[in-house]
Amino acid sequence: MSEHQAPARKPYRVGYAPGAYDLFHIGHLNILRHARSQCDYLVAGVVSDEMAELAKGRRPMIPLVERLEIVRSVQYVDAAFVETVPDKVETWKQVRFDVIFKGDDWRGTPKGDRLESDFAAVGVDVVYFPYTVHTSSTQLRRALDALAGPLPDQLTAERH
Repeated sequence: MSEHQAPARKPYRVGYAPGAYDLFHIGHLNILRHARSQCDYLVAGVVSDEMAELAKGRRPMIPLVERLEIVRSVQYVDAAFVETVPDKVETWKQVRFDVIFKGDDWRGTPKGDRLESDFAAVGVDVVYFPYTVHTSSTQLRRALDALAGPLPDQLTAERH
């Protein structure tokens, strides 16, 4: 590239990568890295504890304020936004992104189809990235629960 050529423009200006980001792991980092490579400015949406419980049936292990600080500190993230409503279009009205990034575990599902339809109506693209199958917060949580075993007071109660 000569000194007079502008750097190549990325496909999108503002990208949005929502998630719970609980028990932050390599899959989260991969999504944020890939998302940032596709846009000039990346906003990571960190779902509130209440929203995570609504979506997954349980609260995150890591509190919102800590998840927000972790995500905000990732070099690929330009800004972090607390997501407090289930409707992603409502979030778009506040953040105004050009593209939303999701793991490809959403592709072809009813929730993914609805996301694509809702965002097509406002001119926002949905881009899927490969889901990191070998690592997930759900798997990490199960492993931690298994390692923890029964609490000492439960063992005492079982002996009597």
